[in-house]
Amino acid sequence: MHDIRGEENSRTLGAILSEIADEMKEFLNTRIQMLKSELHETLAALSVALPLVLLALLLVGVAFLVFTAAVVTIIAAAFSGSQYAWFYSFIIVGALWTGFGGVAAFFAYNEFRAKAKFPKHTVQVLKADKVWIESEARTKNGRAA
Repeated sequence: MHDIRGEENSRTLGAILSEIADEMKEFLNTRIQMLKSELHETLAALSVALPLVLLALLLVGVAFLVFTAAVVTIIAAAFSGSQYAWFYSFIIVGALWTGFGGVAAFFAYNEFRAKAKFPKHTVQVLKADKVWIESEARTKNGRAA
């Protein structure tokens, strides 16, 4: 087969497709390694922070229980004439905490939905790759036309 300049083109279609497949494999392997690297960095940071977070949650949970007992006691004192004083105070505090928890869950849900976490660097590189591939395709189509 001869090209426009009269030179022989010795590459077969199979060889070209094989080369393209190899390049795609290398491209995908590079991107997968980038993703793995980012996730590994994130997991390394979590392995240090996780025990501290668990300790903090435990201490805050104990403090919450102590403060809840104090609030229940104050409300029970307000109903001191009733034989159901403790019952009323537990119901009131339970309803209060349920309301606060619902509001916090609503805001947390909106925050997660608004800012979905995904490896940002990898996504930026993939977007840049897409733009590059599109520009290469346009350039090659322009030469072929």
